[in-house]
Amino acid sequence: MKQLNFVIIFVICLALVLFGIENTEPAVIRFVEGKQIQAPLSIELILAMGVGAVLAWVFSVWSQLQRQIEAGQEIRTRDSRIQQLEDDIERYKAEIQEQQRLLPAAATEAESAEITES
Repeated sequence: MKQLNFVIIFVICLALVLFGIENTEPAVIRFVEGKQIQAPLSIELILAMGVGAVLAWVFSVWSQLQRQIEAGQEIRTRDSRIQQLEDDIERYKAEIQEQQRLLPAAATEAESAEITES
């Protein structure tokens, strides 16, 4: 994948160099009324591509940050659910132990009731 990225970047840079060699005539850029800059067309294109690349990078970083925030929220939700389930398990274990403790006593009472009836 790195080789493919290198080839793509190399081809783009080569195209920019060839474009710059062929387009050295000055062109005018108007930002707002009354403000203008005159520079070779190739420089203007390279600057425009640079601004586009920076904006794409900022958007990428912003998207990654949003994904990390969402993942963190999901992890916190899962952790709280895991804690709830662990609490339920402990409660169920306590209930089972209580029921097991009461079962032998009930069996002993039934045996003593049978003995008194006989």
